[in-house]
Amino acid sequence: MKEKIISVINQKGGVGKTTTVINLAAGLSLNGKKILVIDLDPQGNATTGLGLSNVADTSKSIYEVLNGKEEIKSSIQKTNFQNLDIVTSNVDLSGLEVETADDENRAYLLKTKLTAYLNNSSHSYDYVLIDCPPSLSLLTVMALVASDSLVVPLQTEFFALEGITQLIKTIDRIKVGLNPNLSVRGILLTMYDKRNRLSAQVETDARDYFKEKVYQTVVPRNVRLSEAPSHGVPVLIYDKQCPGSKSYIKFTEEFLAQESSYVTAA
Repeated sequence: MKEKIISVINQKGGVGKTTTVINLAAGLSLNGKKILVIDLDPQGNATTGLGLSNVADTSKSIYEVLNGKEEIKSSIQKTNFQNLDIVTSNVDLSGLEVETADDENRAYLLKTKLTAYLNNSSHSYDYVLIDCPPSLSLLTVMALVASDSLVVPLQTEFFALEGITQLIKTIDRIKVGLNPNLSVRGILLTMYDKRNRLSAQVETDARDYFKEKVYQTVVPRNVRLSEAPSHGVPVLIYDKQCPGSKSYIKFTEEFLAQESSYVTAA
């Protein structure tokens, strides 16, 4: 399967996870790549950030796919952006853990649905990006089981590295039992404040510990980044010239460059 399923994950909230999904998706689509975003967070922020509604009662959402009422094919919605589709989310998704309690295969629900859809040769996406909830819940496990690799946004703030070690332990457990091929594609430093010595220290520590896994691009704190979602557009379109946009354009280039290095390595 040539599609690449990538989860953007961090069990801590407010680290720029959804912002990264939205703007990486936009950056890739602007580069001519066909992208499917799966919003797996009950808050539905990736949904609204791409201009769609996250009001419950819609029958086309990832919740209906995972509870067996809909197929992925019928739940994919177009965004206003070329090459960029989404399966939306809403608060109904938060009930899935209880509803599937008796299903011993529930960790594989997303993988099964997604693999069946992508294996149909008429459905072609270059990348599937999954926006994970900010917790190590069943939904996160589903994403980890379904993914080929992970992008981890890491905010350059106190305790950030402690949180990520917990995440790495979870990833290692998933690799042993549920998805042996899972890998961390890269770690993206976010919310960087160059006036703050702590940001520089966290960057140094992260690069020392994770080496080349840390992307060269660093995403700064930027007002326009936090404004864009309320307008339902990626910052790359909301304000092309702001520091946040420039950093996500650079990150997209770095992300795409990884492909050629993978090919060379193979």
